[in-house]
Amino acid sequence: MQRLNTAPHDAVTELLGTLRVRSTVYCLSELREPWGFEVDGANVAKFHLVLSGSCWLNLAGHEPVQLQAGDLIIISRGERHVMTDRPGSLVTNLDLIVAGHPLDPDARLTYGGTGALTRLLCGGFVLDDPAPAALIDLLPPVLQMNSRSADITTWLEPVFALVRHEAESNAPGAQAIFAKLADVFLSQALRTYLAGAEQAGLLAPRQAADPQIGPALAALHDRPAASWTLADLAGLAGMSRTLFAARFRAAVGESPMRHLAKIRLGQAAGYLTTTGLSVEAIARRTGYGTDASLSKAFKREFGSSPGHYRETRGNVAVSPVRVTEAGLGAPASRN
Repeated sequence: MQRLNTAPHDAVTELLGTLRVRSTVYCLSELREPWGFEVDGANVAKFHLVLSGSCWLNLAGHEPVQLQAGDLIIISRGERHVMTDRPGSLVTNLDLIVAGHPLDPDARLTYGGTGALTRLLCGGFVLDDPAPAALIDLLPPVLQMNSRSADITTWLEPVFALVRHEAESNAPGAQAIFAKLADVFLSQALRTYLAGAEQAGLLAPRQAADPQIGPALAALHDRPAASWTLADLAGLAGMSRTLFAARFRAAVGESPMRHLAKIRLGQAAGYLTTTGLSVEAIARRTGYGTDASLSKAFKREFGSSPGHYRETRGNVAVSPVRVTEAGLGAPASRN
């Protein structure tokens, strides 16, 4: 038996321990209903922290996400997205809003109507060395975390309180303080989430990916909830199923469907420790459809039910297990 996340000399744990985030705060937005803005796509991860009020995030290809005070949303691939006070509100490009409502020296933006107030801290971030940029690929395109999750309340709430206090004050140098605080909560949030990927084996060293299977591999990480078949993935690579399966295994070290199961279960583990989402909601986000299907696959992978994993914050003693290509499996051999 091995207790995960506790071995002091584990190489992956050390990697997560050295994870460093370098963030840039674009603006502190003070928005009154009705309001809506569109953020253009860019090759940099973006985040929004809701300091007060509520809002909605819309990203093409994903269900709308409602955010409350204390929620952190990460758009890990930096895609174009829309933030609104409520579904259906008029949306204006953020660059045009800033052009018409210049930011003050501390990057504060005031915009909208005369209704209820929502405060957002908005920015982008990159990972500094020594952490490989490939860690970002392990995150779902949209990652929501909230301070109501038992696993992150102890560290997120104090930092959140500091950010909120700074937002309500008029002291000079606020933008620099925001950026330093953002480094803290983003680093901790990513480490907490990626612990699930570590346990699923997604951080294990592997050979360099074959460029021709790159599109299929990216599709699995970007849309793990899709009903993928081997034929679908082979089509993305422009290969026969047999050739694709062989090339994928040679590059990644496992079959495409086994890798998909790891991605789904690693993301499920991350959601359990960083959000208050129900197991059923997590099952939908990760492609399992029902809480029963997710629970069965999750227990075979981690040796623990989703509920127990959440209660123990991922520190569960498990035996090595394997997952079949359908996401189910049996204990792995100890040979």
